[in-house]
Amino acid sequence: MENPNPNDVSSSAPVLGPQMPPAVPQLPPQMFTTAASLLDLTDKKLMVALRDGKKLIGVMRSFDQFGKNQLRYAKNNEHPSDVEVAGNIVLQDTIERIFVKDLYADIDRGIFLIRGENILLLGEIDLDKDDYIPPPFKKAPVEEVFLLKKRELEETKRTDKVKQRKLAALGFEAEQSGEAIL
Repeated sequence: MENPNPNDVSSSAPVLGPQMPPAVPQLPPQMFTTAASLLDLTDKKLMVALRDGKKLIGVMRSFDQFGKNQLRYAKNNEHPSDVEVAGNIVLQDTIERIFVKDLYADIDRGIFLIRGENILLLGEIDLDKDDYIPPPFKKAPVEEVFLLKKRELEETKRTDKVKQRKLAALGFEAEQSGEAIL
């Protein structure tokens, strides 16, 4: 007897019920690009990097759906993906971590409301590695780190002014220095 071909319509095999369409593959949760992507992060410890350079660490308790913001989200060791996040988030037991050279300090901030437009990056913190600080960094008193950070910002401003003057001499205009046309 010949081997029957499953694609052959003339086969004498009986048809058992209606033919079902192939199953539609489901998207993984990382692919959601709305506020639903934040649902998995509720009640988890996060690190949030803000546009002004601040790093906040806290437990996300709530979020809202005000506006849409694009940010990079990375879970544990996964590759970061772009996520459109809707709105503001609330962090509880928040600390602000300040880094300067090879020193860092933590400042308690308590409950922190962050406007979504200020979020640059957020990531879930692996609780097994929560206390691990990479080798070059050492914890220092807040006052010492704050003073070093202030000096670093002043130096950055000074060097930026020098760059702007050199660029202006070449005909370039610095950001936010032009006339506003209303």
